Amino acid sequence: MIAAATLEQIASAADSMSALNDESLVALKQTWPDLRFTLCNDDDMPARLPPALKRARFNLYLVNGSEHCLSLTDDPANAIGVVLASVDAD
Repeated sequence: MIAAATLEQIASAADSMSALNDESLVALKQTWPDLRFTLCNDDDMPARLPPALKRARFNLYLVNGSEHCLSLTDDPANAIGVVLASVDAD
């Protein structure tokens, strides 16, 4: 489970990073070692799934680990990780 407050803390931490890259993921994993973190472009995320949290430079999506395979979810109760999806500046 990922509480709303934890998601806000993750977003604040990512907001404070100068770049969103592999080093960003390492920093997030060090702060929240029990969560999984993935980085991708927001264009790679399914359009049917709204982000759990939106920011100017990125959106956060939740990763579900309750099934055999990992998947995306909109249910924080089943979330075990976060996708940090960078938003292109257009």
